[in-house]
Amino acid sequence: MPKLHEYQGKKLLRESGIPVPEGEVAATAEEVRKITGRLGKPVAIKAQVGVTGRFQAGGIRFADGAGEGEKAAEEILAKDIKGLKVEKVLVEEKLSVKGEFYASVVVNDSWRVKGPVLMFSTKGGTGIEEIAARFPEKVVSMNVDILQGVTTEDTSDLIAKLGVSPPLLKPLSKLVYGLYEVFRKYSARSVEVNPIVLTEGGKVYAADCHIVIDEASVFKHPELEIDYPRDIGRAPTKLERLAWEVERKDYRGVGYFAQMARDFGPGEGVVGFHGIGGGGAMLGADALIRRGLKLANYADTSGNPTAAKVYRIVKIIFSQPNIDGYILMGACIANQEQWHHAHALVRALREELPSRPDFPVIILIAGNKEAESLEILSEGLKGLPAKVEIYGREYVYNVDYIAERMKKLTREYRRKEES
Repeated sequence: MPKLHEYQGKKLLRESGIPVPEGEVAATAEEVRKITGRLGKPVAIKAQVGVTGRFQAGGIRFADGAGEGEKAAEEILAKDIKGLKVEKVLVEEKLSVKGEFYASVVVNDSWRVKGPVLMFSTKGGTGIEEIAARFPEKVVSMNVDILQGVTTEDTSDLIAKLGVSPPLLKPLSKLVYGLYEVFRKYSARSVEVNPIVLTEGGKVYAADCHIVIDEASVFKHPELEIDYPRDIGRAPTKLERLAWEVERKDYRGVGYFAQMARDFGPGEGVVGFHGIGGGGAMLGADALIRRGLKLANYADTSGNPTAAKVYRIVKIIFSQPNIDGYILMGACIANQEQWHHAHALVRALREELPSRPDFPVIILIAGNKEAESLEILSEGLKGLPAKVEIYGREYVYNVDYIAERMKKLTREYRRKEES
């Protein structure tokens, strides 16, 4: 799920009538100097990276003037925070804090709720989990009927339960109502403001915000300019962007790909990993790792994707240099029609394997059209110079055996490559 940067989120809040500190985004220290001069007041300079803990990492600094702001910006823009290069900073007026609150709208996927939950707390500045654990009496929430939505009366009634005084009730109710409107309008998974700041002058502002957009709705919001709607905590690789283009152009089933190891050499026991489904694939990945194998990537083609989509993901897996094997860990009895996978694998492997003598390939596949799929694979992969092993449903609950076979085949392959 893609996370918006703070400056992007605050733009949406501002457009929905939610007060945010005055400020601008900058990409250079010189721009920060100019913005600080225009604001003509003390400023906060914040690194725009999609992770928490910016303040502790030195990604948030305060400055009283243009020169001081420029120097702080130079230091922040030179940083990597949790593996992410700081490329932009948000420069905004420093608020005089009298009090802090918390508010959010988050999708609760549990079977009891299956919808948005609106939360408010009279204590902000720390994570809501910590607040709820230490100060449960300061947190209130309500489940939202997605068809009925939320009114300012609803948010006012909710906030009033915590004894918020009447002078603050109206602006806070309006702010929380605005959060829900942003959540609804932009198909968000979560919208969080922490903290909402009450200034010494009696005004309330959304001082910080975290907005996560539903990946499946990105195409509806081109104005957000989200070019890679995955939350991976770092810049995407060329292959990850390529895989996303496959997904973006074809929503039939899942075509997920993430690189887990890069810049490895031949013979390091790194395999291309391809899963079907979540839990079973994870168990299979764990079995491989426990045997000392490394995963070049994690790929998933579930939800009944087309053969064309599966083919493209397999080709992306094989485009990683120096992998010592390929494994399809379909460790589940899938309800999708597996012959789409079989046709895709035959085409991709017949293109890839002739130039890779003795390359290890293991395919575990089970589910609908399983017998037909196994026949397609057996006939379609005949005569290839690789070491191909194909397994059906009798091995779905025996991923340790599959992992042992992968370990043995990759060792043999590495010995031959080294000789």
